[in-house]
Amino acid sequence: MTGQRLSYAYAVVRSPGAETQAQLAGLRGVAGAPVTLVGSGALAAAVSEVPGEDFSESALKSRLEDLDWLESTARAHHLVIETLAARMTVLPLRLATVYLDGSRVEQMLSERQEAFAELLARFDAHLEWGVKVYAEVPLASEPATPSAAPGSADGPAPGRAYLRTRRQHRQAHEDTRRAAEEAMRRTEERARGLAVERARHRPQQGTLADARGENLANDAYLVPRHLAAEFRERMLHAADDLPGVRVEVTGPWAPYSFATPAEGARER
Repeated sequence: MTGQRLSYAYAVVRSPGAETQAQLAGLRGVAGAPVTLVGSGALAAAVSEVPGEDFSESALKSRLEDLDWLESTARAHHLVIETLAARMTVLPLRLATVYLDGSRVEQMLSERQEAFAELLARFDAHLEWGVKVYAEVPLASEPATPSAAPGSADGPAPGRAYLRTRRQHRQAHEDTRRAAEEAMRRTEERARGLAVERARHRPQQGTLADARGENLANDAYLVPRHLAAEFRERMLHAADDLPGVRVEVTGPWAPYSFATPAEGARER
């Protein structure tokens, strides 16, 4: 696909007015390409051109394993969606959704007018918030060197001291896990009456877990805009009296976790 240009689609929106389109004139997306709107009926998709050699099906298999490339692409993808979301209701599309050209984008919009319109109506005046619960278990410490001779009546033998330290750490771990489970219960309870939907994501581990502590809950909530401040305040204090537990609240975001059109990353 050397030299071929593909259409990278970021999000679906309702066809904006001329004023909004003018505001988006300087917006740039993946690979620094200018973002434009391709319309069909009452809908439009934000798109930009990308090189075929980077976004062909075969190229993406290796590109998606390149963390630097993936981060750069994800940042550009996110920037376009958040810029749109600041001005209108958006339906985010998955990272690296590409089409052969603009006519294929129009065809996609035409075929899914009804489904997209329903999703956009569902997202009107709503925001996504992320809520993560972490258990910060203290690190096990080495037993102190006993001052008394091993086995004497003046102090524990090194073996007993080691086992005692292990038991203390295990108990601290269990206590923290129970406290974190209580925080998870509280977040779910406090979201009731405010959030209209919840999405459960897999807790972050490995290279994705760059925060301190063990991530035990990784949820997203769809919240009406007028209740956003109350929702955030409730979540921020869900672990106030729970030692070793941290609740992280992120957002507001475009509704990434709730946009589920039947669409893969390799639409053509």
